[in-house]
Amino acid sequence: MKYILLPEDKPRRLAFYLAMEEYVARYVDEPDAFFLWQVEPTVIFGRNQVAENEVNFDYCREHGIEVCRRKSGGGCVYADKDNLMLSFVTSEKNVGFAFNRFVNMVMLVLRKMGIESTATVNNDVMIGSRKVCGTACRTTDKGCIVHSTLLYNTNMEHMLHAITPSREKLQKKGIESVRQRITLLKEHTSLTLEEVKTLIRETLCDGERVLAAADIEAIEELEQI
Repeated sequence: MKYILLPEDKPRRLAFYLAMEEYVARYVDEPDAFFLWQVEPTVIFGRNQVAENEVNFDYCREHGIEVCRRKSGGGCVYADKDNLMLSFVTSEKNVGFAFNRFVNMVMLVLRKMGIESTATVNNDVMIGSRKVCGTACRTTDKGCIVHSTLLYNTNMEHMLHAITPSREKLQKKGIESVRQRITLLKEHTSLTLEEVKTLIRETLCDGERVLAAADIEAIEELEQI
């Protein structure tokens, strides 16, 4: 699997990376491609979700948190510079197989770190009873795009308040239980975030493909759509 590398390391908005997934799926001739990315604080909600029901817009405005809709399904997630976003673009057209391959890749990396993990029927990766990685997938003309949020040391206050829990969830479990159902990778490893990034890349990829300036321009055009 090839690692897709940008020609320069500069801050990008989340919409750019979603467009990059789209571009790689359409125009990069690799059966399997992968890349990691990080963004400033952002809430991402799923294709079928009603934003007003999922996002605490007042809190996001107050704390400068961006809000973005993705084209895949799944739930609402929070991302920031202290966690990792993983993108897997594959020619595999069976969604179930694509999910399974991706989740097993994440679990392989964790195993190399000495961390035992399991997967749920919703394609979440769990350490013990707590979620460390959630995934979403969408199909393309050429295969599937699977992406995920791998929690390393994210801002838990932003995560709790930028996303609006359902009334049922609050009544049933209480806001503190949200903390109890999520774990951070830094609690289970001595590796730094940069070391985790290196391990993921070295474990999953056997080469790289550097995008050209023309590719970046095309991605930026897709970003505006």
